[in-house]
Parts: sequence; structure tokens; C-alpha cells
Amino acid sequence: MPQELTDWPDIARWRKAERERLITARLATPADLRAEKSIEIANRLDGLVGEISGKIVSLYWPFRGEPDLRPWMASLVERGATPALPVVIEKARPLIFRAYRPGDPLEKGVWNIPIPAQGEPVVPDIVISPLVGVDPQNYRLGYGGGFFDRTLASLPSKPLVIGIGYEMQRIPTIHPQAHDIPMDRIVVV
Repeated sequence: MPQELTDWPDIARWRKAERERLITARLATPADLRAEKSIEIANRLDGLVGEISGKIVSLYWPFRGEPDLRPWMASLVERGATPALPVVIEKARPLIFRAYRPGDPLEKGVWNIPIPAQGEPVVPDIVISPLVGVDPQNYRLGYGGGFFDRTLASLPSKPLVIGIGYEMQRIPTIHPQAHDIPMDRIVVV
């Protein structure tokens, strides 16, 4: 049974330590195994999203051992969907999303993660988000910047939100707070 934490400073310290532990474990997973798991995640996503033509699907550029869905992103274009990537405009503010097709110009964003170099913001129908950790209630432990929850709360319509990751990222709780927004679906392998 996880320790019950109720004081925000204690929860924040616990989350920081848990993030470090989970990211270290993810990075310790051999690259070829992560690649196999990325393919399995993509196959499961196909089953979850169904007919994708005409939809805007937000993905991400893989970072720090996250599942690499760039081949799946390319397949979305072939199936008539519009992939989009998140862009940090300002710290402590919601993300925006810009359409992206493989081969479009990219520039370095926050943490040197590639982002579309240009384009108007789009609103995703589906958001695919990598996990640092996830609990049984589908609450996501992310990198701690609050971008994910702030962005979901600000969107004009609710997208289907799918968290993805590895089985080792399941944890008993993230000690959810009022600002935390659970995911609709989880795909971990």
C-alpha cells in the first residue's frame, strides 16, 4: 500500500523522486526492446482510434526513452489524418498544437525537442501523450511542468486522451490533485 501523502510539498517531493526513478528505469531499457514495444503500442493505438481519416491527432517527438511513434505518425498521413505536435509557447501556459507531416521543417523547442517551425495552431481530436508514470485511475505522472493538464483544461472541446508507455511505468498512485486530469485510455506494454 502506498504511503498516503496529503501535504502538497510532500507530494511534490515524492513526485520529483518518482519521476527520476521512472525515467532512469525507462532509459535503462535496451533501445531494441523499446523499439519493439513502440511497434506494439502503435498496433494497439490503431485498435483504439478506429477510423482516423479527417481527424487531427496530437503526438510528440520522442524524448528520454519515450516510445517512438514517428512511423505510426507517418501512417496517419497515409490514412487521411493530420498529425500535430505540441509546442511550448510560454512556461506555465497551455501548449499549442501545430500540424506536422514528416519532412516539414522543424526547429528546436524547449529542451531541444523538435517542433514544427511554422503553422497556425490546430485543435486535436485525439491526444497521444507519453507517460512518466500512470496509476490505476489513469492519472498521468508527467515531467512536472503542468503543461499537459493546463492544456487539456484550456481546449475548446475535449479530445480523446490516450496515455502511452511501458508496463514498468505503472505505479499505485500519483497522489492526484484537483488540477490533475485523468486520461481516457492507457496503452502500456
